[in-house]
Amino acid sequence: MASRTGLPPLSSKGVFSVSSSCLINAPREVVWEVLMDWKSYKEWNPFVRDQRITDARKNYLPDDTPREGCYLYIHPVHIPPSFDSKWLPSSAFERITVLDHENYRTAWVNIEMPHWILNAERWQALVEIEGGKTRYETIEVFGGLLAYLIRVFVGNGLKKGFIAMAEGLKRRAEERYEGHI
Repeated sequence: MASRTGLPPLSSKGVFSVSSSCLINAPREVVWEVLMDWKSYKEWNPFVRDQRITDARKNYLPDDTPREGCYLYIHPVHIPPSFDSKWLPSSAFERITVLDHENYRTAWVNIEMPHWILNAERWQALVEIEGGKTRYETIEVFGGLLAYLIRVFVGNGLKKGFIAMAEGLKRRAEERYEGHI
C-alpha cells in the first residue's frame, strides 16, 4: 500500500493544531486493538490516562463499547505527560464523530463549551506501510476564543502529550506483536 495520510483534510480555520506520528513495527490490526483498548491506557499512555463512554452528564455507562454519536469523557489527561498522579489533571468531554474500523480511523469533537468559546476536533488514523508496518497519525485542531489561551498556556504540554502517546502506543503495540510471532 502506498504511503499516504489516513487523516482527512481538516478545517484551516483553527487557531492552532497539535499533531504527532510514528512508525510502528506491527500490523494495523494489532495497533488498532491497542489504541481502542481504553481500559489499558493507564498502563502505557502517560498523556491520556483513561477515557470512557458516558451519558450526557458524564456518568459512566455499563456498555462502554465506542460508537459514533457516543459521549466520551477523557480523564485524567496529564499535561505535561506523566505516569505520576501528582499533577492536577485535565479532562475533556467529547462526542465521537467517526469510528471507522475498516479504515482504522477515529475522531471526536469537544462539546464541553459553546463552539465560539472552544471547538476542537481530534483525529487518529493508522496507515498500512509496506512490510507489515503501521504509521500512526494524530492531529487536533483547536478554535474559538479559548484556543488562544490554550495555545499559550498548555500548547507545548499538549505537543509533548501527543508525542508521548504516540511513543507509548508504539512500545505497547510492538511488545504485543513481538509476543505473538
